[in-house]
Amino acid sequence: MCDTFVALANSTETGKVLFAKNSDRQPNEPHIMIRIPRRVHPKGSKVKCTYIEIDQAEETYEVLLLKPSWIWGAEMGCNEWGLNIGNEAVFTKEKQGPPSLLGMDLLRLALERCRTSEEALHCIIELLERYGQGGNCGYERRFVYHNSFLIADPTSAWVLETAGRFWAAQKVKDVRCISNRLSIGHDYDLAHPQLVDNAVNKRWCRPGSSFDFARLYTEPIFTHFSGSKERFAHCSAKLEENKGRITVEIMTQILKGHDPKVSDPFARHSLTSVCMHGGFLFGDHTTGSYVAEIGPKRATYWLTGSSTPCISIFKPYWLIDHQLPMVFSETETDQALAFWHLRETLHRMVLSRQIDLDAYLEKRDQLQHELFQTVSSLDVDNADPKTLAEVMEYGLAAEAKLVTETINEAEDKPARIKGNPYFRHYWRKQNRGLNPAKEVVP
Repeated sequence: MCDTFVALANSTETGKVLFAKNSDRQPNEPHIMIRIPRRVHPKGSKVKCTYIEIDQAEETYEVLLLKPSWIWGAEMGCNEWGLNIGNEAVFTKEKQGPPSLLGMDLLRLALERCRTSEEALHCIIELLERYGQGGNCGYERRFVYHNSFLIADPTSAWVLETAGRFWAAQKVKDVRCISNRLSIGHDYDLAHPQLVDNAVNKRWCRPGSSFDFARLYTEPIFTHFSGSKERFAHCSAKLEENKGRITVEIMTQILKGHDPKVSDPFARHSLTSVCMHGGFLFGDHTTGSYVAEIGPKRATYWLTGSSTPCISIFKPYWLIDHQLPMVFSETETDQALAFWHLRETLHRMVLSRQIDLDAYLEKRDQLQHELFQTVSSLDVDNADPKTLAEVMEYGLAAEAKLVTETINEAEDKPARIKGNPYFRHYWRKQNRGLNPAKEVVP
């Protein structure tokens, strides 16, 4: 379960495209950040995705991927051209296929092979037609679904929603969000050539009747219980409310947002919150968050590298030639896992009431404001990479200091999870299963 949203240049305060996403996964599933350089591949070579091997491109672009640690693909990410993509689980009437490409695999393949949102749109469509989509996406339990994508570059964005091999696409005009539901009705700009005929043949609609992709292809039960209706409405309302003056800060506030009916998200689950908190029979937990401000020359990325954005710090990152111990290479899995697990320790201690949350959030907010102010004072597009490196180093060091000091001050305090009996049982079980060394092999 996730939420992804975009504001084009005509809707933001700075005239730059803003893109944001939360990744909602199982609470113990590490969410890591890796960076892969541009590469040239031998002609005829193959690439092993999560479940299947496919033809490799002759050249792949540099990418930053935010991903479940055990999956080849990614939930969200960007490339050297400022192309950004996020994917969502959607539940449709089309049958699930055999293990093939996951939506996360399709996302990574498009980032590695494309420069613009329209190129990425057609790349995913072509891969979907050739290989299909399918396979388990669950970390500790089986979970299968189809996918939707929000694809943005420095000047444009597209929504692509799929149901098996069928799909519909819509070009974004100003602001747009996607969640765990089909949202393109009759107003699509492109579609699978057999999209309508397939619905007619399966008797989902009559020949010549009004066609609505989302209404006809949606599987209603899983879609309803995903909580996506409320999250989609919340994101849409916030984007519309702030249209014309949307900032990075507003995007992060949406990612940190809770359902107003949930008075204490650390005492009950919040499936209907954009900042999703686990604790129920179904539903997930936000394990990583990301905001991109995509300029004409250079994009600024704000990364948490941690779960639970309502307590996290978004740290600035640029794709410059600088090694930062927050984003790792594909061979540095242990370091990437350790980075996430340290911050997950903070979350579990907040959950167990060992940390004075108000005192911590006051310090967090001061640091976050300082980082936003520092970056806003820069001419990022023309800044010296050395200056950007110093800002990245400072942001990471200050966040790490706050996290480690908070953990150390609270480690001897008694732990007590609040909430109803099932919520307490859920999180005690999750805490027992949290293993920094555990990796799941698909």
